[in-house]
Amino acid sequence: MKILYNTEKLLRLVEDLQTFTGLKTSIFDGEGRDIQIFGGHQDFCRLINADPEGHRRCEACDAKAVQAAAEARGIYRYRCHLGLCEAAMPLYESGVPIAYLAFGQYLDNSPMERQWERTESALEWYGGDKKALREAFWSLRQYSFRETAAYGGILQALTAYILREGIIRSAEYTDLQRLQMYLDEHYRESLPLKRIAADLHMGTTKLCTLAKRLPGGYTVTQAVAARRVAEACRMLQQGDAPISDVAEAVGYSDYNYFTKIFRSATGQTPSAYRKTHRQ
Repeated sequence: MKILYNTEKLLRLVEDLQTFTGLKTSIFDGEGRDIQIFGGHQDFCRLINADPEGHRRCEACDAKAVQAAAEARGIYRYRCHLGLCEAAMPLYESGVPIAYLAFGQYLDNSPMERQWERTESALEWYGGDKKALREAFWSLRQYSFRETAAYGGILQALTAYILREGIIRSAEYTDLQRLQMYLDEHYRESLPLKRIAADLHMGTTKLCTLAKRLPGGYTVTQAVAARRVAEACRMLQQGDAPISDVAEAVGYSDYNYFTKIFRSATGQTPSAYRKTHRQ
């Protein structure tokens, strides 16, 4: 099954959740693989994953957890292979789990020494610095069951929002639709023709032909510029950010070049556009 992710919206959600709660939140695909929407681990998990055997064990643990969550058809709480508290929750489309929200890398509020003893007993394979590992373990945050249950309830509500807004969805799209969605997601980045073709797994000739079929009949370069200008127009209408910041936000580091492109597309300079279209 082909699953599409609106990475920009997902990243915003995950960052906000982590900032507010301090809990690491991840998105897993249907096979239990982290889609890496928001990188990073707690120091303890980072040290474990730096070891190839530790990384393998973590991936196997994640895959097993999402399978259990799918069978439970709801939030599944567990301890990972090294005793850290985790939870996984499936997102269903037409009765099929298409992705999972997961949070964890924390400890419960039982005595830390007892939790460390349980973890240390499972580290016979670890060849790294166990002193550093122990220090990282003791820096993990502790949460009560009530706190994490409340967080699980919030994530449960978020799954409905994510599905309703199509932030994660299964779909099969035409090549033209794939190109449009690609531009929507990546327009802020440097997008040479060869990169777009490689990312979409198609030849450059086919890509150029598709671009001509977009509304407006663009070249690929013009299509990227049009998407950037559209976002710049929205920002100029709705916000007070300096025009240089708007240019940077939509992918132009050169203010003068941005102004040239914007004026060519709209017939106005960015400042004139803001004055006449301000909401």
